[in-house]
Amino acid sequence: MTKYKLDDDVVDAYIEAGRLAKKRLEIAASMVKPDVLILDVVESTEQAIKDDGADIAFPVNISVNEAAAHDTASFGDERVFAKGDVVKVDLGVLVNGYIADTAMTVDLGDHAKLVEASRNALNTAASMVKPGVRTGEIGAAVQAEIEKLGYHPVANLTGHGLGYYHLHGIPTFPNVAVSGGTVLEEGMTFAIEPFATTGSGHVTGAPRTEIYSQIGRKPVRLPSAKTLLKSIETRKTLPFSRRWYHDKNSEVNILRMCNEGILTDYPVLRDIQGSFVSQAEHTFIVTEDGCIITTA
Repeated sequence: MTKYKLDDDVVDAYIEAGRLAKKRLEIAASMVKPDVLILDVVESTEQAIKDDGADIAFPVNISVNEAAAHDTASFGDERVFAKGDVVKVDLGVLVNGYIADTAMTVDLGDHAKLVEASRNALNTAASMVKPGVRTGEIGAAVQAEIEKLGYHPVANLTGHGLGYYHLHGIPTFPNVAVSGGTVLEEGMTFAIEPFATTGSGHVTGAPRTEIYSQIGRKPVRLPSAKTLLKSIETRKTLPFSRRWYHDKNSEVNILRMCNEGILTDYPVLRDIQGSFVSQAEHTFIVTEDGCIITTA
C-alpha cells in the first residue's frame, strides 16, 4: 500500500476544489482587459471563491510582464492592465483543507508564442505524470518544450507538493533538467507550473511585498497585535494579503511580527526589467496508472 494513499473523501475534496478553481480562473482571466483595475479582478475573484462555499488558499496573484509570481493588489491599488501586458493569474481554492492551485497567462499584446511555451510545457508534463516517473525527467521535458519555442524556463521557480492546509511541500518540480529527483508514487498531490521568459531565466525579489504567512508561534503583547494574530492563525499557515488587514495598526504589526519570526514575507518575484514571463499551472493527483488533473 502506498504511503500516500488518499481516502475517498479527500480525493473528493481535491476534485471539488479543482472544479471551482478552474471555473474561477477562467472567469478571472476573462476580466483581464486594458484599463481594468487589477484590484477589481482580485477582489471579485476572492469574493466569488467564498461565495462558492470554499475558502481562499492564497491571495489571488496577478503578476504582470517581468513579474513572475507573488504579486497581488494592494489596498486601494490603482494599477490597471495595459495593452501589451503579459498577465499571469494564479489562484488557489481550499475545500475541507485541501487545495487546488492553478494559473494561466493572458496576452494583451503580441506574446502568444510565449504563452504557448508555458502551456505546451505543462501539457507535456501532464502527459508524463504516473507512478515511477522522476521529477527530474519532467523538468527536462519542461525545459525542452520552452526552449523549442526560443524562450528560457525560469530555473529558480518550481512546482510543489500539496497537502492538508499545506501549499508548498514535497515533491518539488523543477522547470529545468536536473539529475534524479523524486520518484512519483500513487496518491501524491502536487502542482506543476512551468514559467517561460524572454529574460534571464532567473527571478529575484522586488522591493514590493503584499503576501505573508505565519511561520512561528510567539506571544505578542499589544492588544491590536493579538487581535491580528488571532485572525491570521485561522489561516493555519496559508498565505494572506496585506490588503486584508489594511489599517495602520495592522501594517505596523505585520512588519513587527516579521522581524520577530512569527510571519514571513513573500516579495514579488521578477525577471529582468523589460522582460516578459508566462505561466501555466495545474493540480495533480497521481493514480495507479496515471493521474487526475483536478483543475483541467
